[in-house]
Amino acid sequence: MSDAPSVAGPAPLVLVVDDEASIVDALGKVLEKEQLAVATAKNGQEALEVLRRQKVAVMITDLRMPGMGGDDLLKAAKTLVPEVEVILMTAYGTVEAAVEAMRFGAYDFIAKPLKRATVVAAVRKALERSALVAENSKLRAQLAAATYREIVGTSQMMRATLEVARQAANSTATVLLLGESGTGKELLARYIHAHSPRSQRSFIPVNCAALPETILESELFGHEKGAFTGAVRAREGRFVEAHNGTLFLDELAEITPPVQVKLLRALQEGEVEPVGGRTLKVDFRLVCATNRELSEEVKHGNFREDLFYRINVIPIRIPPLRDRIEDVPLLADHFLRVYSAKHSKGVSAFADEALAVMGQYGWPGNVRELENAVERAVVLCRSTKISVEDLPPELRDPGAAHGRQITFSVGTPLEEIERRMILETLKFSGGDKRLAADLLGIATRTIYRKLESGFVSIGSGPAGGEEARPPASPNAAVAGDADDGILH
Repeated sequence: MSDAPSVAGPAPLVLVVDDEASIVDALGKVLEKEQLAVATAKNGQEALEVLRRQKVAVMITDLRMPGMGGDDLLKAAKTLVPEVEVILMTAYGTVEAAVEAMRFGAYDFIAKPLKRATVVAAVRKALERSALVAENSKLRAQLAAATYREIVGTSQMMRATLEVARQAANSTATVLLLGESGTGKELLARYIHAHSPRSQRSFIPVNCAALPETILESELFGHEKGAFTGAVRAREGRFVEAHNGTLFLDELAEITPPVQVKLLRALQEGEVEPVGGRTLKVDFRLVCATNRELSEEVKHGNFREDLFYRINVIPIRIPPLRDRIEDVPLLADHFLRVYSAKHSKGVSAFADEALAVMGQYGWPGNVRELENAVERAVVLCRSTKISVEDLPPELRDPGAAHGRQITFSVGTPLEEIERRMILETLKFSGGDKRLAADLLGIATRTIYRKLESGFVSIGSGPAGGEEARPPASPNAAVAGDADDGILH
């Protein structure tokens, strides 16, 4: 039996790792009788080579081995092939260590001396889980493909932008998306992912401005249990979640200098260091986006120059809607169909006068503002055709909308002036925090901070901005029963 046999047919591959040749040989014979393909390795390094070359469904490894132990092999294997299920073999004296290793992703453990029935049952359960995870990944990819919104636009500027994006998609180079708020940077990032070789893997979006500075590092790179106050359990960061897939960092200019350093290392070395943990190897494709000029941020010392050159490999500037006004009717018609169906309205067209008004408007909020305007018009429309009267006031009278004034009495505290300015700008932007920040000339993070502190409250009104919230990441431990006996 070769150490890394080729796998013929649909039989799933099980990798057996142990420094004792007799154990490897016995397990191999048992598993082959179960019509399973088997690969073997006598140490951790050989096992990693097998994992790199072949598609392993389940790995059985001894916990105590010379050199790289089973716990270290587990972590390396999960980083290299996250979907592989790992079963640990352990003597009675190290059962607690095996249970602890399950916190790092082991599926099960079996106690030595081994019993055939126990090994077969554990492997079968692990294979069932492996098949279920693979099926879930396939369904998620199909769902993403079904819900993926193709970019709408036929203008020359948009066609040129999409051509560059499609060429960039076939590479692994880092892409930097530039453009005003609301131009569709995340949509273009998803377009790049969908047309890349990683399209069947995860697309992990992160809005850096929506994450408080105190937890941004933990959210991106992960943390170990007890790494800081409140870290009651370990969790993977977004980089690990994006392993073999695409990580999209929106509002990149908002990340703090310490996080910039760790991001630079991740790009240079392909490694991330969880807070309080050890370095992990990750394979990710990075797409970044910002509505600021990063070259100016570098000049002012707000952004590292070496990091800027690392991410500025393929810059793509998305044109604002006012520069591709010929796309407005096409986009408006697209959103009309979407929201007419969503709100069960029989609205099917725009009046010519309404389209003319929309074509003359400057769209400071770009496509996001257009989408909000169309949805509002669909909801308020009382016929089958949207008229000028159904459009938002700022479209009907742009001068009045942009000339809106706020007056203050002499002696009004600066804090109150700041609060009202932010509140009124949020109302004007329809709750879009990124647009409000652009209009005020402040960082988007400042808007989030003011809202979270209660300094400004806008109730539960519409929010055009996209917020990223840390998802729950429970660690499920699955323990199997260990039988006594010998392998026979």
